[in-house]
Amino acid sequence: MNRLASPAQLRASLIRWALFLVPLVMLLGFLSGQLSGSGAGSSWFQALEKPDLFPPPATFGIVWSILYLMMGLSFALVCAAWGSRLRVWAIIFFIVQLVLNLAWSPAFFAMHDIMLAQIIIIALDVVLLVTVVLFFKVRKWAGVLLLPYLAWVLFATLLNYQFLQANPNASEVEESGAVQRIEL
Repeated sequence: MNRLASPAQLRASLIRWALFLVPLVMLLGFLSGQLSGSGAGSSWFQALEKPDLFPPPATFGIVWSILYLMMGLSFALVCAAWGSRLRVWAIIFFIVQLVLNLAWSPAFFAMHDIMLAQIIIIALDVVLLVTVVLFFKVRKWAGVLLLPYLAWVLFATLLNYQFLQANPNASEVEESGAVQRIEL
């Protein structure tokens, strides 16, 4: 039996990929959120009607940090799977879904376009589902690591839809820019 690499070489390859991809994926997620002004502090967002399912705002930073970490590890597993015939397709679909993921925050928070954000997140749902299937075929654990992300994105799709239903004219909501100061 011929091997392309020893188990030690395969582990070293995975570690190298993980050391590069985990911070990269986390940084890209952080930058997308920061540059688009996402978060509960946005005066435009505060003016929107919130769905009943909307979790506490602090939840999002915690959940997305964990999900981006898991996404980076999953991607590293696939990138280190040199012998897999589906590796290239899995990488392509991961990159496409990541671009869609990163495009959602600017559409929703910076452009105030909830309908565009809904279209983006539905496209993300489809591409992510294909990505998960491909990741499972390349490396089982790579697919497993993406399952919480898939669940969260599906939940986010529902939330986005509920925001759209509750705020049909969201793009017309004006940011007041007012600051409230409380003195003790």
